[in-house]
Amino acid sequence: MFESRWVRQLESVESGNNSIRVLVSRGIMNRGTTVLIVLMMIAVPLAGCAGGDLEQQISDLEAAADVDQATIDGLESSAEADAATISALEGQVASLEAQIAANGDVTELEQYNAQLISENTQLQMDLDNSPTQADVDDAYQQGLLAGGDTSTLDVILARGTMKCGVKESQYGMGYLDAATGVRSGLDISYCRAVAAAIGLDPDTDVEYIPASGSDRFEKLASGVIDVLIRTTTWTTSRDADLNADFAGMNFFDGQGILVREDVFPAATAGNSAAGLNGANICVGIGTTTEGNMVDWFSSRDISFTSVPVADAAEATAKFIDGSCDAFTGDMSAMVAKKWQLDGDGSMNGVDIWIAQELMSKEPLGAATRDMDSDFKDVVAWVWYGMVTAEEMGVTSGNYAAKATEACALNDAGSAADPGMCRLLTENLGLGTATNPLAGTWMQAVLSAAGNYGEAYDDAFCAGDYDGVSGSAAMNDCLISRAGTLNALVSEGGIQYAPPMR
Repeated sequence: MFESRWVRQLESVESGNNSIRVLVSRGIMNRGTTVLIVLMMIAVPLAGCAGGDLEQQISDLEAAADVDQATIDGLESSAEADAATISALEGQVASLEAQIAANGDVTELEQYNAQLISENTQLQMDLDNSPTQADVDDAYQQGLLAGGDTSTLDVILARGTMKCGVKESQYGMGYLDAATGVRSGLDISYCRAVAAAIGLDPDTDVEYIPASGSDRFEKLASGVIDVLIRTTTWTTSRDADLNADFAGMNFFDGQGILVREDVFPAATAGNSAAGLNGANICVGIGTTTEGNMVDWFSSRDISFTSVPVADAAEATAKFIDGSCDAFTGDMSAMVAKKWQLDGDGSMNGVDIWIAQELMSKEPLGAATRDMDSDFKDVVAWVWYGMVTAEEMGVTSGNYAAKATEACALNDAGSAADPGMCRLLTENLGLGTATNPLAGTWMQAVLSAAGNYGEAYDDAFCAGDYDGVSGSAAMNDCLISRAGTLNALVSEGGIQYAPPMR
C-alpha cells in the first residue's frame, strides 16, 4: 500500500515537472521559479521520506532543468542563424534579379559576348596578317620580275592608265563621296597632276586604288599601285627598309586627338590630351600614329588603352558607339572628321572636341618604288612645279598667256622671263629615254589641278581662290593655310620648291 502511494506521488511529481518544462520552454517561467515550485510540490508528499532521498530528487530535477534550458538556448541560437542565412540568400536573389533587369535578356548578353569574341578574333587575324618586312621584300622582288629594268613610267604609258594608291575617307586629303562617286582632296589633285604631266587624261586614265595603313607599302612594292599618294608620313625606317622612295611633301601635319565630350569634358581636361588619363583611344594599325601616341603619353606618365583599328572607317564606328573615348590621327584628319561628324548627326547629340596639342611631326607626301629614279623625279617635280607656279603667279586660268609673255623675246633676243618660260615650256630632263615628258608638261598639270594654292583651296576651302593673292584670300577654310607650315615660304611657311632649271 505504501509503495502504491509512493508511486502515485512520484507520478504526480513527474507530471508536474513536465508541465513546468512546457512553461519554461514558452518563456512563461524562469529557472529560479521552476526550482521553487518543484520544491513545493515535493515538500509535502516527501515530508515523510528520508532527507537524503529528498536532496537527491531535488538535485536530479535541477540537473534536468539545466539540460532543458541548454537545449532551448541551442534551438534559439540555431533559429537566429537560420534566419540570417535566409535573409542573406534573399538579398542575393534580389541582387541577381536587379542585374538581370538592368542587363536585359541573358540571350542578348550571350550574343553580345559572342560578338566581342568574334571581333577580337578578327582583329588578331588582321594583326597576324599584317605585312612583315619579308612580305614587302618578296612583293618587291615579284614586282621587279614583272617589270624587269623598265621604269614604272614606261609601264604606265604602255598600260595607258596610272594606278594611284589613295585614301577614301579623309575629307580634304583623299575622300570619295559615296552618293556621287566624286573624289576630292589634296592627294587626289596630286594624282591628277602626275597623270597629266606624263600625258594621260586625268579624268579617265587614273585608277584609284584604296590603300590602308597596313597594306599600302606591300601594294606599292608589288606593283598593285604605281604611286602612293595617301597621307603617308616620311620616316627613316620607311625610306630605308620598305623599298619606297619619298617624293614631294604636299602637306606638313602633326598628330592630333579627337575626344568625346561626354566621357572627357573639354573644360575638365583643359582642352588638352594631358587630361585624358585612362582613356580608350582608337589608333590605326601599322601607322606612325601608334608609336607617337605611346611616346607622348608614356613620357608624361599618362595611362591609356590602345584600341587598334584597321582603318578610319572602323575607328569612326568605334568612336561613334563609344568603344573609343578618343580617336587619334593626323590633325588634318581629325579636323575633317569633326567636320563630318558634326554635320551628319551621327554622334547623336554628343559633342566632340580636338585637343590643342600637336603630338608629332608628320610630313605627308608621295612615295614610289626604290630604284626607280626616273618616275620618282617626275612625281617630286610635279609638286615642286605647282609650288613654283603659285610663287610666280601662274594659275589654271592664265598659264597659256603667261607662257606666251614669258617666252617672248626681248630686244636682246632673250626670253622676257626665263624662269617662267622654262617652267611652262621645257622638259627639264624629266621622263625616260623612251618617254621623255612633253615640254608643256607643267601647263598640263596646271590645267588638271591648278597651282599649289588652287589645289589647297579646292581641298580645304571654298574653291574660289584666284591662285595669286596668298593664303589670307582663301575663304571658308576647314583648315586654314595662313600662318601654318603649309603656307608658302614667302608667307612664313615651309612649302618651298628648289629651282626649276
